[in-house]
Amino acid sequence: MNDGVAGLLERAGAAVEAAAQYLEAARERTRQHQAAANVDGGANAVQRQMHGFAWMTTTVTALQATLGWANTASGAGLFHEVDALALKIGFGEYLAQLTAGIAMSQNEIVRPLELDLGEAAVRLAASPAVAWFLRHGNVPETRAALMALVRDGARPCETLDGDLDQIRAQLRTFVAKKIAPDAHRWHLEDVLIPDHILTEMAGLGVFGICIDPEYGGLGLGKLAMCVVSEELSRGWICAGSLGTRSEIAGELIGRTGTEAQKHRWLPGIADGSVLPTAVFTEPDVGSDLGSLKTRATRTADGTWRVQGSKTWITHAARADVMTLLVRTLPEAAGHAGLSMLLAAKSRARPDDTFPDDGLAGSEIAVLGYRGMKEYVLSFDDFAVADDGLLGEVEGQGFKQLMATFESARIQTAARAIGVGWNAFDVGLRYALERRQFGDVLIAFPRVADKLALMLAELLMARELTYFAARQKDSGQRCDIEAGMAKLLAARVAWSNADLTVQIHGGNGYALEYEASRILCDARILNIFEGAAEIQAQVVARGLLNERRNDNKATG
Repeated sequence: MNDGVAGLLERAGAAVEAAAQYLEAARERTRQHQAAANVDGGANAVQRQMHGFAWMTTTVTALQATLGWANTASGAGLFHEVDALALKIGFGEYLAQLTAGIAMSQNEIVRPLELDLGEAAVRLAASPAVAWFLRHGNVPETRAALMALVRDGARPCETLDGDLDQIRAQLRTFVAKKIAPDAHRWHLEDVLIPDHILTEMAGLGVFGICIDPEYGGLGLGKLAMCVVSEELSRGWICAGSLGTRSEIAGELIGRTGTEAQKHRWLPGIADGSVLPTAVFTEPDVGSDLGSLKTRATRTADGTWRVQGSKTWITHAARADVMTLLVRTLPEAAGHAGLSMLLAAKSRARPDDTFPDDGLAGSEIAVLGYRGMKEYVLSFDDFAVADDGLLGEVEGQGFKQLMATFESARIQTAARAIGVGWNAFDVGLRYALERRQFGDVLIAFPRVADKLALMLAELLMARELTYFAARQKDSGQRCDIEAGMAKLLAARVAWSNADLTVQIHGGNGYALEYEASRILCDARILNIFEGAAEIQAQVVARGLLNERRNDNKATG
């Protein structure tokens, strides 16, 4: 192969092909394990193998997406030395993980032998392109070269197109001026993001990014949503998360609401005058939505009356409308009995957090993610208007919600990318400023190595997330891609946050330093919008059921 960019990208393409062949062997082995389990003990007996296969597929798809980014940047003349070094490190590391073991969590390493892939892993490692990346990718010389460029201000290419680049620049400036300077103080004081920040975010179009222009939104799609969420979360996850509830409510209503419901709610959501909150989870239920017990009964005058309890409800006190998942058909078991209500509520008052009759709430104290606050809500004959049934159809609540989860998980992955960038930014700044033993921290290889891997993994998780967003924008089903994006991005955010604490040493454990906040904020990303274990199950089940996209991430 030739030297230079063309040779590097040729090798990367060959390595991706070899990894894809390895993945087909993994698919076949996993199916065999699954078939045996169906005879002997059920799906839980091979959950680890299935989830391991999901992580293998996530890793290969991240390689594909990163290669797609590199080819596009190279074609535009935007692929420079910093990009080549980051790609070499990322490919070297992820190919090594495929051949030796992938971390599903801190102490769960799925290894090729568990899927009977020992010989296939040896063949993968021996293929010429993969062997080259294992020898020259994530090695000390490459990491040192990357960090030398980073110290001089170089960063991997993030160019998308004129409009999206302009949105990124606008949001980055806003965050630098209005979010980043005060985020840590807001966190320590455990207060809501100030109203004037919400007003300014609304003015930037944050809440209407994906809402149809017919209803006052910008209609820009999920890739734009990713850019906005990433940049806001790079300042503080809570800023990026303010758009999540608008994204969920906007898609629920836009997809399945009546025209009257769209005209009533969407313009206010888009301009920020109506703040929604998602009210799904219940105590002792978690991800098992089919077991929800909160019920709503239609009364003689057509209104609905709600009884029950919900938990982990974000931004509930300041919200104006709840997307409320309840059981309206008690005779229908599981998901079939669930319906979605659009329930108007009053905002908190100085003397009463939940002033509406039949609605009470108590705050849940949390480690991080504090700018909107979490609540347990209790409903006791709470009234919802007669036109509050989403789409005017009962028994479709679960299906309506599932249709939004692709977007919600992509947006969560983008938030994770932003948190990961925040960790990198803060860790790099400290490593450049802090001196020990007569030199700055970044001069020590173990510190510089951490930052090099943080950057390379961010690049790969970002491109996987953007790939999922593009799939969604093209109108294709992308539940697998969204799940993979959230899986990887959440792991990278947590890893980066933990590493920036380590770079800070004892100061990283002190509340006065931002690193402590980033660690607390990052931890939630592996849990909400579907825990990592749920994501792996969704990905594995979809892959083994042959739900595939025709387009590849390298396109």
